[in-house]
Amino acid sequence: MSEIAANASIGASQEAEITAALGRRSVVLVGMMGAGKSTIGRRLAARLHLPFQDADAEIELAHAGMTIPEIFAAHGEPYFRDGEARVIARLLDNGPGVLATGGGAFMREETRGRIRDRAVSVWLKADAETIMKRVKRRADRPLLQTADPAATIGRLIEERHPVYELADITVASRDVLHEKIVEECMAALHAHLCGANETTSEIVGATR
Repeated sequence: MSEIAANASIGASQEAEITAALGRRSVVLVGMMGAGKSTIGRRLAARLHLPFQDADAEIELAHAGMTIPEIFAAHGEPYFRDGEARVIARLLDNGPGVLATGGGAFMREETRGRIRDRAVSVWLKADAETIMKRVKRRADRPLLQTADPAATIGRLIEERHPVYELADITVASRDVLHEKIVEECMAALHAHLCGANETTSEIVGATR
C-alpha cells in the first residue's frame, strides 16, 4: 500500500470512529467572534460527513432574513440571546451535526447544559490580535460598535475565556492553513471520544 493510500485509510478510520462515538450527539464550536467557527465548522463537517449549521444564520432565517445587527438594533441583546438559546436547542435536537455558535451563546448556563448533554464542545481559542485582525473590516458585529473595539475585545476575552474553558476540547485558532486547524480538531475529537494514544495526547495538550 502506498503512503498516500495508507494515510487515506487512517483518515477514513479516524472519521468513522469519531462519528460512531458521537452517536446522536453533535460537535459544537464555541469561541469569540473571528475565531473561525463557521469556516472551520464547514470543513470539519465535510470531513465527518455530517451536516453543518450556523446558529447565527438560523436566527436570521427565523427573523425573515433580518441580519444579526438589525435584530440587536430592533429588539436588544436580551431578546436576541433568548432566541439564540431556542435555536441552538432545536438544532441540537436534530443532531448529529457540526454547529457553529455565536460568541455569546456558550455564556448562557442553560445553553451550556444542553450542549454538555447533547454534544461535544470545541473551543476555538484565538488571541486578541488575531480576532482584531479578522473582524476590523466587518460591520456586522454589534458588540464592536463602540468607540474602542480593541478595548471591547479585551473586555470580552476577560469575561468569556473562563467560561469557554469549560468546553470539552480546546484548539488554538491562529493564522495557519484552515486544514491544519481541522486536523487538530479531528485529532482532539478522536482523543476525547475514542481514547488518546500518546501522539494525540500531545496534540490536545499543545492546544490547551
